[in-house]
Formats: sequence, structure tokens, C-alpha cells
Amino acid sequence: MTTVHVDLDDRSYPIYIASGLLEQSNPLAEHIKSSRVCIVSNEIVFPIYGEKLTNLLRAFDVDVIVLPDGEQEKSLQNFDRIMTHLLQGNHGRDSTLIALGGGVMGDITGFAAACYQRGVDFIQIPTTLLSQVDSSVGGKTAINHPLGKNMVGAFYQPKAVIIDTNTLKTLPPREFSAGIAEVIKYGILGDEAFFNWLEANKEGIKARDEALLTEVIARCCQCKADIVAEDEKESGKRALLNLGHTFGHAIEAEQGYGVWLHGEAVATGMVLASKLSEHRGLLPASEYRRVEALVTYFDLPVESPSDMNTEAYVKHMKRDKKNIGGQMRFILPMGIGESEVKDDVTMEELKQLLD
Repeated sequence: MTTVHVDLDDRSYPIYIASGLLEQSNPLAEHIKSSRVCIVSNEIVFPIYGEKLTNLLRAFDVDVIVLPDGEQEKSLQNFDRIMTHLLQGNHGRDSTLIALGGGVMGDITGFAAACYQRGVDFIQIPTTLLSQVDSSVGGKTAINHPLGKNMVGAFYQPKAVIIDTNTLKTLPPREFSAGIAEVIKYGILGDEAFFNWLEANKEGIKARDEALLTEVIARCCQCKADIVAEDEKESGKRALLNLGHTFGHAIEAEQGYGVWLHGEAVATGMVLASKLSEHRGLLPASEYRRVEALVTYFDLPVESPSDMNTEAYVKHMKRDKKNIGGQMRFILPMGIGESEVKDDVTMEELKQLLD
């Protein structure tokens, strides 16, 4: 088993990575401090892994809430369903919530844990590649609003993240590719050697070689853990993890949550950010082509939706959480392995890029 530590003083926690973790009582049980547990999952994941997880928790008083699947379900209505379920079940402040599923389950469960009785413990068991390499780590929890993605939320760290790589065997190809978008992001924003390694091992990764995927997950988790330890609440360096997300969140909101998968929107967003950087003379054309080629290899979109122009993007970008004083901010690659936050992108540049 590989273990990555997120170092946040008294909020520190481990990330466990191995195959078969949903068939082992440890390390899950050691991070539950009371007898009450509530599993939050969805109608796709729970029928596959729910029995294994509840078997691990035989020593605890366990109940389950199963939500519909999809990004559109990360809503205030489902947040209320979780709150009502916990209250009707007489869960106390010593209860533990367990998020079983992808990023939607992790985000909404984490936000519920942050809010219920002013905070209860929660554990992440991510079952998609995207949630394993990104959203389950770092304590960002949220629900969506019709006017913007992740606009209602909190920074709230889990007690542990348990990643069973066997769950990737049942992941649909489109979901797998969406997760790879976040993997590529880490290489572009700050780790050239990792990007080079991804290029060299792309065939095996696409074939879901277990050893390669374990390495992918561990390296991404370590990169994010290092950044989060330095900047937990995104006042500085952590903003770089939003590479591709300024454009990507706009695509998701405009198209309707769930029409484009999050990773698909981020992939196109990274290509757009790289193209903008190339237009500015900051990113060599050869490196832009490498970014586009690797994204394309993993069957991810590189073209903006045909029905979105600059106006459609900007109305969502103006609500981006990175903005300061109303000024839009973008994460732009300076080269593969280096990115910076820029707040001087003009409307003329956006029109040239998007129209």
C-alpha cells in the first residue's frame, strides 16, 4: 500500500492507495471514532461497492443515503436530503459520514459534514479516476448553483482518503478519460518530468495498467498534498490547481451540468488557456502542440462548444472564485511544468481566442 500524507497540523490526514482496500477492514475502521456511520453514495456506485463497504463496517451502526447520479445532482435539494436524513436518523456530532463515489459524492458529502451540527467527521472513498487524483484531496467541498459551479461550499478536510484502484476496472471509458484531464493538469502546471513521463507511458495508462495507474494516482496526490499544505485556502499557489477551470467551469455552467463531464470541460479549458498563452508569446508553439496532442490521445475534447462565444464565457467567468476586485484571473502555462496567475487578459484577447 502507498500512503501519501497531507500535512495540515491538527487537520493532517493520510491518503491510502492500493488495490483491494474495499475488502480490508483496515485502514478504514481506525479513522472512525464513534459507532454511528452514514454512507452517502449514488445509484450507480452503491450497487457495485455498497455491500463490500457495509461488510467492512459490520462493527458500526450504519445507514445509507443513495442519491441520483450526475453533476446536476450536486444541488441544494440533495444537500437538504442529506441534512434531513441525518436529523431523522438522530445522528450526533460524533457521527462519521463516508462519501462513496466520484467527485460529486465527495463534494456534497464533505459540505454536508462541514455544516451538520457545525461539523462532523467524514472520510473519502473515491471511485473515479478524477476524484482519486484531485477532488477527494484538499478539503474543497461544495454544491453547485444554477449561476455557477461550486459557488456554495467550505474548506473542510476529511479524516482520511481511501483509494481502491480496483474501482477503476468498472469505470466507463468516458469517465476514465475525464479523470486523465486532471492528471495532465498536474504536469502542465508544475511538473515537467511528470508530463514527460505521461507522454512516455500513455499507451499503458490508457490500457489501465494497474502499476502505472497506481503511480499516476500517487504522484498526483503528492503534488496536490504539497500545494495544499503550503496554501490550504487558495490565497496563493493553490490557485494554480485551477488551470483549465476558468474556461471549463464556464462550459459546464453554460451547457448545463452533466452535459459535459467536468474533466472534459477542464481538458478543453487547458487547451484554451495554453492557446491564449501561446498567443501572448508566453508558451512556445511546440509545447502548445504537445499539450493538445496528449489531451487528444486520451479522447478528450479540445474545441470549445460551437454555440459558445466570448459573451457566453465571460458571463460565467465574472463569477469565478479566483477573481479579485471584479478582475478576471486566468491560470496560464509559461511552459510545460510552469504556470502563473494572470489578471491582465483583455476582452480583445478573449474574443480573438473564443470567437
